[in-house]
Amino acid sequence: MLIHEYRVILPVTVEEYQIASLYTIAHMSREETGGSEGVEVVKNEPFSDYPLMDGKYSSGQYSFKKYHLDKKMPTILRLISPKGSKELHEECWNAYPYCKTVITNPGFMKDDFRLEIITMHTNDRGKEENALQLSQEVLGQREVFVIDIANDPVASNDYSRNTDPKLYRSAKTNRGPLQGDWVDTVTPVMTCYKLVTVHFRWFGLQNKVEKILQNFQRRLYTVVNRKLFCLMDEWYNLTLEDIRKFEEETKAFLNQQRTCGVVTGTVDFT
Repeated sequence: MLIHEYRVILPVTVEEYQIASLYTIAHMSREETGGSEGVEVVKNEPFSDYPLMDGKYSSGQYSFKKYHLDKKMPTILRLISPKGSKELHEECWNAYPYCKTVITNPGFMKDDFRLEIITMHTNDRGKEENALQLSQEVLGQREVFVIDIANDPVASNDYSRNTDPKLYRSAKTNRGPLQGDWVDTVTPVMTCYKLVTVHFRWFGLQNKVEKILQNFQRRLYTVVNRKLFCLMDEWYNLTLEDIRKFEEETKAFLNQQRTCGVVTGTVDFT
């Protein structure tokens, strides 16, 4: 089991990020779906009486998604997985500012694979040492990584000038571009604290695959939040009602796209 904590610092408020993240996830789902692969939204509905963070949060929005994968899987997993097993299930309990996400592979790995993500969003610069209220045991196992969306390197196939925070300025808010020591000086500012726990039980492959999956999570949080910042003029001033409508439209779009076209977006994330 490999435990990493990622701290993503952003030039937005916690309140703004709720809208921004939901919009960006739906937007990217459209880009990542086509040719029988991609995202299927099975459920997206309110939940209540589901205690999270020792009962501090218990209601919010529940989603259940299926990720239909093949070329989008790491090469090592694609080679060892039998036909028909390349599907991940994601359950998310979004009790913003706290969220819990669980990803499994019930068709093949069953109890031998589980990726769990717990997230807390706070108005700070990533200096809180236990924002997720972890036990001393978990604190002793985790490794912390701070993600700078502007200055951290990105792979060439992840780079686009349209999603480069060092080049983007928002017309609506006048925020950006993000340059130099922006993390220490920009306002507003917030941090997404994400604890990612990967459990992959397969003799001889466990350590390698767990590292691959953690590396992908870091890459994902970097790419998604670079795009989130550079989409600011699209999501800024949207309401939660606007977002729910966009999510419903996206669900219908994804259902159509999975039956036609070609595989799009991220392919073989190793």
